[in-house]
Amino acid sequence: MNFSKLVSLIVVFNGILGCTSHHNVFLDKLAPSVKNGGFEMEDYWVWGASVIKGEDDKYHMFASRWPKKYPFFNGYIFYSEIVHAISEKPEGPFKFHDVALKARGSNFWDGKITHNPTIHKYGDEYLLFYIGTTYDVESPPTDSLAEPLSSTMKQLKNETYGKIRIGLAKSKSVYGPWKRFDAPVLLPRPGKWDDNVTTNPAPCVSGDGSILLIYRSNVAGKGTRLGVAKAKKLDAPFERIRDNYLDFYVEDPYIWWNGKQYEMIAKDQSGELTEEFQAGVHATSKNGINWTVSKRSKAYSRTITWDDGTSVNLGSFERPQLLIENGRPVCLYCATGDGPGGFNNAIRTWNVATPFKK
Repeated sequence: MNFSKLVSLIVVFNGILGCTSHHNVFLDKLAPSVKNGGFEMEDYWVWGASVIKGEDDKYHMFASRWPKKYPFFNGYIFYSEIVHAISEKPEGPFKFHDVALKARGSNFWDGKITHNPTIHKYGDEYLLFYIGTTYDVESPPTDSLAEPLSSTMKQLKNETYGKIRIGLAKSKSVYGPWKRFDAPVLLPRPGKWDDNVTTNPAPCVSGDGSILLIYRSNVAGKGTRLGVAKAKKLDAPFERIRDNYLDFYVEDPYIWWNGKQYEMIAKDQSGELTEEFQAGVHATSKNGINWTVSKRSKAYSRTITWDDGTSVNLGSFERPQLLIENGRPVCLYCATGDGPGGFNNAIRTWNVATPFKK
């Protein structure tokens, strides 16, 4: 064999090894999902779980819920609240404990609804990031939220959605009480790409005390996009450290620092990145500003295997959140709907727990 052919074979061989070693690196670490774990509430839509180990060594989940007597999508915009559930194990099952963030009046920016929680620790304080909004009417009646909406209800829904902002609540105990603030932590920027809503926070507390925040807004004609902000320390203002949005079309991000770089998992809105519609995508970044996504880095699939060996294709498997212990992911939590065609066709929603392999 001549030298040039040998070099060519080495390049090809190394390429194969590279593809193999990077193929679905996140997905391959997941164990089967726990069929009788997670969190579900009878008579409520349940969505978006975030879990942390508390000062009592139990596992504490914060999730969104709203009554099932309302349609899923229109109901959350007017009635979602953040609840607290507890389990002895990361995978659950979790049992409802209390309402963490209650409605507090239309005069507050988050006075009517709270939604999409993500729980983190900063020193000896728990940080509960979430989104909230408000509206002026007392309470939309049940039948008014059914499709098709009246012009009055459609206008109220659009106005309420347009007021969604990111908030932060703090507590010394995972049981609360939670200190909420009179203003959101991140506002839209007039004239910029994120001039409508700021939503779906993904914070990461860094070793230097700063907090990196990935957030979502909507770009006309392009759908959901992600932006990047940072606070130098707790209670310092969040400032954009990237003026424009990230290029890839995802939402529901979750980020963490693995000791060498940031990692992100998010919902692939179109399926172009993972080759599966609304599967999970995995991305990495050295600085939190510029992110790299590989088509080989699928984070999770909507087709899951249960711990009893059966499999199911779920209508929704999204809003990924991780339990991180000692710097390593321990369990993945995803909001789940059983209806084909996404959450609008679901008759049951709950939060699924998927442990990582030991």
